[in-house]
Amino acid sequence: MGKLVSTIFVTLDGVYQAPGGPQEDTRGGFTHGGWSFPYSDEDFGGFVTEVFGRSGAYLLGRRTYDIFAGYWPKVTDPDNPVAAQLNALPKYVVSSTLTEPGWSGTTVVRGDLAKEVTALKERTDGELQIHGSGALVRSLLNLGLIDTLHLLTFPVVLGSGLRLFEEGAVPTAFRHTGGSVTGKGVSIQTYDVLGRPEYGSFELPEEA
Repeated sequence: MGKLVSTIFVTLDGVYQAPGGPQEDTRGGFTHGGWSFPYSDEDFGGFVTEVFGRSGAYLLGRRTYDIFAGYWPKVTDPDNPVAAQLNALPKYVVSSTLTEPGWSGTTVVRGDLAKEVTALKERTDGELQIHGSGALVRSLLNLGLIDTLHLLTFPVVLGSGLRLFEEGAVPTAFRHTGGSVTGKGVSIQTYDVLGRPEYGSFELPEEA
């Protein structure tokens, strides 16, 4: 059975919207697209290559899928570690409207999300990876289906945009399993999902 692993980019104020380019996602009048670009360096590239090297299949939200499908099939260099994996391995896109995906190896996921994703995990060798797809990540976290979260926090505050963790998210505890900081200040932290948080109290000492 494969692990469901999410890799997602966020700003210091929790925005995940449109990290890759100005026109990637302008919902809500968002004008800060492409905010991750200035922070790309060798450390960042090495982490991305390592992650994609562990993939067995991909699970994407519709918007991220459309962005990927418009770019990666055109990258035909066999030595590109990201393109080689994305173009060759199975891809699953969660959508109620997509009927004829043009990217080879794509299957549309419909119906009961928990049931369908559980079945995908069971038949995937290696990691079933989610890249981007913030709304899908939130849904799957709330369902308790994500096993590991790679959270890449970039040293920038935008003040607007779609946030990864919104009001009403299901309370969830994580265990930190590794991390690093790139030369340009991107904090790369890995967490395994534990379940529901535990609570306690810092009691004041009793007076003698």
